[in-house]
Amino acid sequence: MPPSAWPGLVVAALNKAAVTRGGDVTGVIFHSDRDSEYCSADFARVCARWKVRQSMGRVGSCFDNAVAEATFSTIKVEYVHRHQFRTRTEARLKIATWITDLYNWRRRHSVCGGHSPIDYERSETRALQAQAA
Repeated sequence: MPPSAWPGLVVAALNKAAVTRGGDVTGVIFHSDRDSEYCSADFARVCARWKVRQSMGRVGSCFDNAVAEATFSTIKVEYVHRHQFRTRTEARLKIATWITDLYNWRRRHSVCGGHSPIDYERSETRALQAQAA
């Protein structure tokens, strides 16, 4: 995929994430580096549409992307390197399915206190709702 297509890809990804969550992503902070796709006017518009706050790391800071890098490393080690794919389409589908079915729902994450990301998010949401009540 040529770099010129990347702004459309990140816009589509954010739209998909928002729709997957029922359209309620108000207050989410989208942290990224300063690559052109995240600085594009199209991406800024979709962030504004969903009320997602953009956050960008400082130039030259290697720590800003550490969580994303760790996530991609885990996906590669635990799934991608253990499988062979006949086509890019097959790879995309199977990797996305693994992330959706196992990584987000069942895999325990140390950063989430030993819970899956979905369980952690639900417990945090319940805690916030209890505080507000």
